[in-house]
Amino acid sequence: MDRVTRPDTATKPAADVSAMFDEVSPRYDLINDVLTAGNDRLWRIATTRAVAPRKGMRILDLAAGTGTSSAALAAHGAHVVAADFSEGMLEEGRRRHAGNPLIEFVHADATDLPFADDSFDAATISYGLRNVSDPRRALAEMARVVKPGGRVVIAEFSTPPSALVRRPYAFYGKHVLPRIAGAINRDAAAAYHYLNESIEAWPDQAELARWMRGAGFERVAHRNLTFGIVALHRGFVGRRAPEPAKTEPAKDDAAKAVAGKPAAEPVAEPGPAAPKSQPDSQSKSASQPKPKSKSASKPKPKPKPKSASQPKSAETAEKSVAKQPAAKQSAAPKSTGSKPASKRPEAKPAASQQPATGSESGDVK
Repeated sequence: MDRVTRPDTATKPAADVSAMFDEVSPRYDLINDVLTAGNDRLWRIATTRAVAPRKGMRILDLAAGTGTSSAALAAHGAHVVAADFSEGMLEEGRRRHAGNPLIEFVHADATDLPFADDSFDAATISYGLRNVSDPRRALAEMARVVKPGGRVVIAEFSTPPSALVRRPYAFYGKHVLPRIAGAINRDAAAAYHYLNESIEAWPDQAELARWMRGAGFERVAHRNLTFGIVALHRGFVGRRAPEPAKTEPAKDDAAKAVAGKPAAEPVAEPGPAAPKSQPDSQSKSASQPKPKSKSASKPKPKPKPKSASQPKSAETAEKSVAKQPAAKQSAAPKSTGSKPASKRPEAKPAASQQPATGSESGDVK
């Protein structure tokens, strides 16, 4: 009986998949070299070139396993975070690359990465996306943690376009591959039965490209390696949509108050209304017969003192008309009733100047 955990291909529970890799981790890389006839080394070189690592870059290597692909990226001077959900694989990787300060091993779930947004310059995953329970969510997580403009490279087993390659490759994966793996590691036969089933159920190149576009990647492209047995996919993270600017309530209130001032000022102008009420009061005082008869029966005083006091009474009358409301101006005849009828028009020129000063004060506001 096989002692290695064999996950369900349809559901791919994370605990079962990680347990399976824990059990095959000691001889995992050797089995891959034998099963691929050394082609996995050529595929790793092509993946590294597609990522284009440089000194100073921070790269996420997801499903890194024992860190073989991470070491290839770090050889170019990049700092690599080797993430995997198999503790057995991570432990083996730490042992092998203990002296490499550019590789950091982190336990992580591809569907819920423990990294902040825009944490990496690039990301890659090799032969691990098909083992994730929710591949689309894993793609969205990689798009989240990679900076805008950064690239994501995926190397995965795929569907050979030619039937001449596809048929013998399917036979090899189903009947030959598990037996060779079992010969190298007696406990690994069940694990490689699962791996072959996951390859058969995996979508073709065009479908994976649609998944990447759906996750927000731009300029998505792929190229086949070894007649399409492996496909190398690449996409770039698009620009983030800018968040709407938040306005402070105080600024909005101030803007509304400033916008409302010009419409309120013309309505509040008191200047033109005051001069109109003044001629009405003067006409009422001139039309009253009783003050006129009293001034005619009394002897006229000397003109000089009255001419000297006349400007003062006119000025005080103008100030009282401008300050007092129209209802109080009806009491003005007592101060103007002693004036001769012939000298009353002298106050009109001063009253006619009042509207001009009122309009100027309104413009200044």
